Amino acid sequence: MTRLIVTIDGPAGAGKSSVAREVAHRLGLEFLDTGAMYRGVAALAIEQGLDVKNAHEQVVELARSQPLRFDWRHDPPRLFAGEQDMTDRLRGPEVTDAVSEVAKIPHVREVLVDAQRRIGVEHPRLVTEGRDQGSVVFPDADVKFYLDASARVRAQRRVAQLHAMGQPADAPQILQGIIERDYKDSTRKDGPLICPDDAQRIDTSEMTQAQVIDELVRRVELSQTQMK
Repeated sequence: MTRLIVTIDGPAGAGKSSVAREVAHRLGLEFLDTGAMYRGVAALAIEQGLDVKNAHEQVVELARSQPLRFDWRHDPPRLFAGEQDMTDRLRGPEVTDAVSEVAKIPHVREVLVDAQRRIGVEHPRLVTEGRDQGSVVFPDADVKFYLDASARVRAQRRVAQLHAMGQPADAPQILQGIIERDYKDSTRKDGPLICPDDAQRIDTSEMTQAQVIDELVRRVELSQTQMK
């Protein structure tokens, strides 16, 4: 089986997960949502009543003692911690508020980066999205993208997503949260949010999701043609 690893990095709310999933479908590849893994650890910590800002050692122990796994029989794959299905808890406001703090804990990142690399070995034809996939986890990926959009546009998309799920949304609060998360993600010491030098940067602010998907699929197919 010929390896094809496609990484899609970018800030919160850039539409990486939904785009990555559809790009994977179009190209006949599997899909890895690495942000779900950090959200899974955050959800476990909240479940245990941990203060993620002040209980880093306990959060690390949770990540080590309750390894996360995906059930690839589902589309998208569902995330489990042991026998517990965490999938439906991952997008709740408590988890969203906690995930940046969890993601900046160095030993949590070590655990999850190792897990993601193992997934890349077991599933070598993969579209993987996150904030450090092309820069840290798969620096030798075959094709790298960095999706970006203005904070205002990303906040609007998040509000629409929450409304579609029947959940309330405070637009100014969501915008402020995105700005704060951008700062935290880009300034953390381990696995900061950066655009890899060899990534293709795409500003999606004025693009529909369908246009973004079409463009990424076109570029991957072009890269594969050029490699033949």
